Amino acid sequence: MAHCAVMSAAHLAVVDDDPEIRQLVANYLKGHGFRVSQLHDSAGLFDLMATDAPLLVLLDLGLGDEDGLAIARKLREHHRCGLVIVTGRADAVDKIVGLEVGADDYVTKPFDLRELLARIKAVLRRLESGPPAAETAAPAPGVRSKLHFGGWSLDTAARTLTGPEQREVPLTTGEFDLLVTFVRHPGRVLSRDFLLEATHRRESGPFDRTIDVQVGRLRRKIEADPENPQIIKSVRGAGYLFVPTVMSL
Repeated sequence: MAHCAVMSAAHLAVVDDDPEIRQLVANYLKGHGFRVSQLHDSAGLFDLMATDAPLLVLLDLGLGDEDGLAIARKLREHHRCGLVIVTGRADAVDKIVGLEVGADDYVTKPFDLRELLARIKAVLRRLESGPPAAETAAPAPGVRSKLHFGGWSLDTAARTLTGPEQREVPLTTGEFDLLVTFVRHPGRVLSRDFLLEATHRRESGPFDRTIDVQVGRLRRKIEADPENPQIIKSVRGAGYLFVPTVMSL
């Protein structure tokens, strides 16, 4: 299928200061048709982002020149690309912080290359589901791409969110997909399992906090008071409720 061919030809960046792991991952991904750039530090990564930006970055947190989480945060602030953290830090706090700074997924070493490939493809599918407006065909008759709620405007074709002050608010891939899911199900309590399946195409584990982390990030961007949310409310023991009325224009 053409869709799969485009995905497999995507440009990926593997950023790891361990040359053996870097080469192992790069060779495996090249064997599956990806174009891969190998980098060992943040300077090389940001040079690449300026000249030949990859569609997705695999980032190790243990780089010697700069803290990996700081690199992830900078990447999220200035570039739109997929981001998968691949690291030896297995602590739950590190995973939560990694997701909070904008990673689309978090994989701990040692890892199975087949699982890593599956996670990469899942992120790429989300990226390809909403290309920029200039690359998107006109919506079919009757299909609305702009959704409005409480002064906010969500353009699902251009994948942009504009606030009440007419300023665009940057969202990660995961945050955007999560908000679209909420906006398309207003007034309905959505379970964490439903949200995880809708946005990450996988089932949750007993300790999976991915959705909670992303909801927290989203609230900080769209709520007047994230500690007392009025747009996305928690429903104890059930999940989350998107409160505003949604209109399509």
